[in-house]
Amino acid sequence: MSAVADDAASAAFHAFFEAHYAELARFAHLLTGEADAADDLAADALTALWQRWDRVADADHPVAYARGVVANLARSRIRGAVRERRRIALFWAPRGADGGHAADGPDVPAVVDVREALRRLPFRKRACVVLRHAFDLSERDTSLVLGVSLGTVKSQTSRGAAELQRLLGAEFPKAAGKAAGRD
Repeated sequence: MSAVADDAASAAFHAFFEAHYAELARFAHLLTGEADAADDLAADALTALWQRWDRVADADHPVAYARGVVANLARSRIRGAVRERRRIALFWAPRGADGGHAADGPDVPAVVDVREALRRLPFRKRACVVLRHAFDLSERDTSLVLGVSLGTVKSQTSRGAAELQRLLGAEFPKAAGKAAGRD
């Protein structure tokens, strides 16, 4: 590759980075519920994109590809955190008879915000709801980002929205703007 082509690729990637980094970080934050992790995931995704920039730049939908990379990284992070929590719970679990006091149930706050409710959704439902409602992507674009069928996007979005409505009760229509970061 010539120096001119390297400079052009670098400039194109820099423009892509500037245009989409904040959106990718916001997407990661909504998927993971962790603000600190969101920046790291967006940066990791963009690093991966830079390593394959020649192919990404030629893609029909480079932003969809970038969102897919963020979704995959978020999924891996969530799975790792779940495994770690299970290991810790097993390590600290009382042996034999119940030595501790069992909780009567979760301490559910009177008001549940959208981000907390999103964290409670399974990953695919959460990703579909976030992409469709917070990022206003079409069903087709959402299926491209997640690499799933259009029918899967429709069913997961519908089920995810119903689950959010159940979790949030009557607050769901008012709180929907929170998912998009407009709170």
